[in-house]
Amino acid sequence: MAEVTAAMVKELRERTGAGMMECKKALVEANGDPGDAEVLLRKWGIASAGKKAARATRQGLIGSYIHHGSQLGVLVEVNCESDFVARTDDFQELVHDIAMHVAAADPRFLRKEDVAEDVLAMERDIARTRALNEGKPEKVVDRIVEGRLQKFYEEVCLLEQPFVKEATMTVAQLIKTKISKLGENISVARFARFKVGDVAAVEASRDGAGSETPQA
Repeated sequence: MAEVTAAMVKELRERTGAGMMECKKALVEANGDPGDAEVLLRKWGIASAGKKAARATRQGLIGSYIHHGSQLGVLVEVNCESDFVARTDDFQELVHDIAMHVAAADPRFLRKEDVAEDVLAMERDIARTRALNEGKPEKVVDRIVEGRLQKFYEEVCLLEQPFVKEATMTVAQLIKTKISKLGENISVARFARFKVGDVAAVEASRDGAGSETPQA
C-alpha cells in the first residue's frame, strides 16, 4: 500500500474542502491516488462544495460576538441560500465561530482579492528588499516574494487565515465543510470589528471607510 503523507492530505483537503480525517481515509482507501480519493469523497457527499460555489446566497444571518469585558465586539454577515439552512444549529454555529475568529485574529480584508493595490505593492517591495538584503540569488527572489505574499494573505485576509479553533484548516476550508454538510452555498458578505479606544478605526469610520468588507 502506498504511503499517505501529510502533504498529500493537505493538498486533497485544499482541493475539496473536506476534513483532514476524511481526506486521509479516502487516500488510504484509494491507495494514495489523489484522483481516486477525490472521487471517493464525492461519493461520500463530502467534496461537493465546489459545484455549489456559484449559487446565489440571499439568506443568512448577522452574528455578533462580544469578548469578555465588553471591550471588543464583532458583527459579521454570513449568507446561505435558504432561510431553512439559516435556522439550523450548524449554520448558526458557523456564524458564531466566524465572529469569534474575527475578534481573535483581527483580519483586515475578507479575501486576498480585496487587498488594496498600494498595500500589495508595498508588501511586495518589502519582501523583495528583504530577500535581496538576505543575499538570496536574484533568480529565486520572485519565488521567495510570492511565498512571503502568501504568508501576508494568511495574516490579514479572513478566508486565508488558519481557523482559531482548528489551525489545520483555513476559514475558507471551514466554510467548505459546512457547504458540503448543509448542501447549500455559503459566503461571508462583510464583517466589522470594534475595539474600545481604537482611535484609527473611529477616524476611518468618520471618513466613510470603516472596517467593513465589501459584499462577497
